Amino acid sequence: MDKRTFLRAVSALTASPVVSPLLAWASGARHNNWAGNVEYSTENLYAATASESVKDFVKNHAKLKVLGSRHCFNNIADSKDYFLSLKSMDDVISLDAGARTVTVAAGITYGKLCPYLDSKGFALHNLASLPHISVAGACSTATHGSGEKNGNLSTAVSALEFVTSGDVVNLSRQKDGDTFLGAVVGLGALGVITKVTLDLQPTFLMRQYVYENLPLRQMQDHFDAIESSAYSVSLFTDWQKQRINEVWLKSRVESEPAPAPEPEFFGAKLATRNLHPIAELSAENCTEQLGVPGPWYERLPHFRMGFTPSAGRELQSEYFVPRQHAVEAILAVERLRDQVSPHLMISEIRAIAADQLWMSPCRQQSSVTIHFTWKPDWPAVRLLLPVVERELAPFSARPHWGKLFSTTPARLKSLYEKLPNFIQLAKRLDPSGKFRNDFLNTNIFSA
Repeated sequence: MDKRTFLRAVSALTASPVVSPLLAWASGARHNNWAGNVEYSTENLYAATASESVKDFVKNHAKLKVLGSRHCFNNIADSKDYFLSLKSMDDVISLDAGARTVTVAAGITYGKLCPYLDSKGFALHNLASLPHISVAGACSTATHGSGEKNGNLSTAVSALEFVTSGDVVNLSRQKDGDTFLGAVVGLGALGVITKVTLDLQPTFLMRQYVYENLPLRQMQDHFDAIESSAYSVSLFTDWQKQRINEVWLKSRVESEPAPAPEPEFFGAKLATRNLHPIAELSAENCTEQLGVPGPWYERLPHFRMGFTPSAGRELQSEYFVPRQHAVEAILAVERLRDQVSPHLMISEIRAIAADQLWMSPCRQQSSVTIHFTWKPDWPAVRLLLPVVERELAPFSARPHWGKLFSTTPARLKSLYEKLPNFIQLAKRLDPSGKFRNDFLNTNIFSA
């Protein structure tokens, strides 16, 4: 019997109307995050199969956290007590074609949801680099894709259902004003999300082209033109040789046949083969390039839906800076190239539109993110993060909630005007601190 079959057997034998335990010892290992850099603090992981079982579990446990698709690189999702998994709650609950919304159970991933939406003639406005993440987890941490006119993934949320201390709370953009704006990027502090309603648009086709070796000076002089040149733009760099290694341009297909792409893009050369963001690696698992049209969900991510990313081979951190300071911030990091590059796999630079969500790094500011995919050497990365953050401090850089950072709680408080309001909302919905953990106590509730 293989491991997967054995786990199913254990689950079946121990199933109850409430939850089923998923035992770490069955696989011979403790629970880890996707990248393998975080070992969670408890083996007590239970699987819920319906909203009622979530409500019962929350009511009967003094402390718990939800463990989603495990794509966070810090301990924002960690628990010393109990984990609740909603992985099996991954259905599409309803599709309202007239309102252009879809309501899904919280365990669903974008990889499962998107083909369904496309088959019904609909699309989401944007996707992250990886399609394997859960909708609820991505929205709770303001995870994002790219595109200067595209908000992060949480901006598609129009309604939420979640369980607090045994109660079910429903919030919507239309009816609940500030409370809704405070709850969407909830960081896991408010309760267990059970349903999410997302805004939709008509389905569309996309194509992407990749250009190589954009001179840094061209980026500096023409940043706005570069970022506005496609629906979604990603710049990849290792900070070496005064250049951007690759420019990924993802555009909506407006007509067929399309005009031939320009052989140069601000001095960068059109790629003649599919590329991985790290050019030395195989592009086999990357989404199709070379201008080949395809569905939106097969072009907006960098990696294919059917590809399961490797685990334990990288660390990640990312910082949001106001759009008006983007070039200065990029050049500030570039000056650190000799310190950064030895420990780096690749960096990605993207633009995201402003929003009004309280704990979103893009609240009231169009932003550009500088992302670092580090080699799996935490002692070295731990020393580098304060160095990078010091260079970005003049630009009021906000760290990604789900990635590695060393920003102090006092600094976070100064960067988030609505943090005191969010604390009050959390205290109202979770007065006993049932959903708090060390990450939240340190970074949010000590502020």
